[in-house]
Amino acid sequence: MFDFEEELKKLPRKPGVYIMRDAKDTILYVGKAINLHNRVRSYFRENIGRGPAIDKMVSLIARFEYIVTDSELEALVLENNLIKENSPKYNTLLKDDKTYPYIKVTLGEEFPRILFSRSMKKDKSKYFGPYTSAAAVKDTIELLNKLYQLRTCNRVLPRDIGLERPCLNHHIKQCLAPCQGYVSKEEYAKQVDGALSFLNGNYAPILNDLEAKMKAAAESMEFEEAARYRDLYNSVKSVAQKQKITDSDGEDKDVIALYQDENEAVVQVFFVRDGKLIGREHYYMTNVSQNDKPGILQEFIKQFYAGTPFLPRELMLQYEIEDAELIEKWLSERRGSRVYLRVPKIGSKEKLVELAAQNAKLILSQDREKLKREEGRTIGAVKEIAEILGMDRIERMEAFDISNTNGFENVGSMVVYEKGKPKRSDYRKFRIKTVAGPDDYACMREVLTRRFVHGMEEQKKLQEREIDAEFGSFTKFPDLLLMDGGRGQVNIALEVLDELHINIPVCGMVKDDNHRTRGLYFNNVELPIDTHSEGFKLITRIQDEAHRFAIEYHRSLRSKAQVKSMLDDIPGVGPVRRKALMRHFGSIQEIREATREELLQVPELNERAVEDIMEFFARKAEES
Repeated sequence: MFDFEEELKKLPRKPGVYIMRDAKDTILYVGKAINLHNRVRSYFRENIGRGPAIDKMVSLIARFEYIVTDSELEALVLENNLIKENSPKYNTLLKDDKTYPYIKVTLGEEFPRILFSRSMKKDKSKYFGPYTSAAAVKDTIELLNKLYQLRTCNRVLPRDIGLERPCLNHHIKQCLAPCQGYVSKEEYAKQVDGALSFLNGNYAPILNDLEAKMKAAAESMEFEEAARYRDLYNSVKSVAQKQKITDSDGEDKDVIALYQDENEAVVQVFFVRDGKLIGREHYYMTNVSQNDKPGILQEFIKQFYAGTPFLPRELMLQYEIEDAELIEKWLSERRGSRVYLRVPKIGSKEKLVELAAQNAKLILSQDREKLKREEGRTIGAVKEIAEILGMDRIERMEAFDISNTNGFENVGSMVVYEKGKPKRSDYRKFRIKTVAGPDDYACMREVLTRRFVHGMEEQKKLQEREIDAEFGSFTKFPDLLLMDGGRGQVNIALEVLDELHINIPVCGMVKDDNHRTRGLYFNNVELPIDTHSEGFKLITRIQDEAHRFAIEYHRSLRSKAQVKSMLDDIPGVGPVRRKALMRHFGSIQEIREATREELLQVPELNERAVEDIMEFFARKAEES
């Protein structure tokens, strides 16, 4: 039993991270402190105006633990890592799984390339970005390769020069073919310098050059060439017009502002690179505290910039934040040079922050209805199902289905829905081991038994600390089992659960004569369900998904079984000899008609193998 009074006395007066856990050992909250003793004890004082959310969290705390660090900065980094790893319920969380695209110029190569990249590494390459549109990055790379005729291949140059013929890009005038030695290293480097200048926003030289070439080609009546230069000119002009100047200092900066509404906030970020606005993105923050916009902004900065590979020199913020000095120090260490956090009060910078805030408000108001509809389709639909079944709550549902063709390759599927959404990482498929023939009930019994026995074994290992929770794919049991069918399938499931002494409600998805869901079978009663309700639509989606997943698995096994050569039945002919025979003769008919001498020309065959092959085809001829 955790003794709060004793444990509170033991708290050190040092910086560190504290972790609050509930009775099931689930992490509720992760926080950092410059003084663990004072900070953790403050949660257990009464009437200090913490707000209803924190009061609720405190009421659920069954124990706490802490990790001492050498400094508050170390505590900040550790707190970020733990929040990202565990997504605690009561922490303000950044809802973001994006990875941003970069343009990578491989300057470490003798003949550099321009590539699309999702990460920025510490290598000899030069990176531009991050950008918010992958499509725009790909279009820009394609344009640069057309303009400067740089290579796109993976050949190692100069080692591979002359080993292969030039590719199609050279023939359509989109590559200078350094792979053939058609361009010197110095001439190629000038082209790369032009591309780098372009990426740095210097468009005038290339526009002037293209315009001159276009006019010269037209005057020489080379109209096809003139049209090519015209198209390139228009493409460059289009890219140039998209780059809006936002500041004359040419610095890299992010402009960050938010708008809060009830329990959610939207943070808008404008990305400014080399003084140009290259894009914007918005992010949702959940579990936000009322009337604490600076606190929400601070949590966003901590979580977002812990994961992004690029750090600008300056963050322009809507509000002053509490840990500004500490976060500046942390970001500066990450960047390798000074990072500034500033809150502009007047002028164009203040207006840019205000514009970001207006965009955040607009996004939240536009998305509110969409979010409500999505919630109706998911969480709202689950609540409807719970009400029909008379259950207090449903969070996780598992549905099972069986697929076979006249008993051939029996397989089972398990699909998982949490809060009304598919959790595909928890999907599982089963190849039936104990049932021969088309017996769906016996197949379902095997699938359910394997699923829950495996789950119980994982739970035991988890308790004994032999595995981590993340590796226990079957550890979490559902709040409701959904069976594809009525009374028969439900009874099979109930028998399996009873044998294993597991108590989980089981519901059948009953279909009509047209194979459409008409109701739910629960506790020996068929319950009607409104076919226009979100609950019904969710049940149908789950049923279709379980069926689809089972059929796809069955189809894949059936396809593998059909990819079988007649040569596989010949003794002494394995995969190597089979490939050698097909490579040498081209078809089974040619092998069948080959003489002993022709067969012996295949290096992989010996006398014994040739005898086996000839005897096999002679026997086949007699049988036919």
